Amino acid sequence: MHISAVPTNEKPLEWIGSSHKDLVALPADVRRFFGFALSLAQAGDRHDAAKVVKGFGGAGVLEVVEDDVGGTYRAVYTVKFTEAVFVLHCFQKKSKRGIATPKEDMDIINTRLKIAEALVKGLRK
Repeated sequence: MHISAVPTNEKPLEWIGSSHKDLVALPADVRRFFGFALSLAQAGDRHDAAKVVKGFGGAGVLEVVEDDVGGTYRAVYTVKFTEAVFVLHCFQKKSKRGIATPKEDMDIINTRLKIAEALVKGLRK
């Protein structure tokens, strides 16, 4: 008998652009934290630390932020689509000016959200 630890209603995780490579490059504790938050998203739940990223018009774009001795790290993903949870961007926040996400990172998130939307359209055909 095979017992699966993964519930069947769990959404797959899809990595857009370099998001997986970027996540793997982060410190181990940060990776574990983001992995847990993403697994909750896959199960249709939301980590207490997940916040909506403003500027995406209710596109279900969320981020989790984690600090360690090396700095502040963010993982941004969307739960907008029923097909999958798309990881859009994982990065270390370099800006020292406030908590706002830097424009170049917002541009990456925007571009990758469009890629996710195109992938979903392809899946739905």
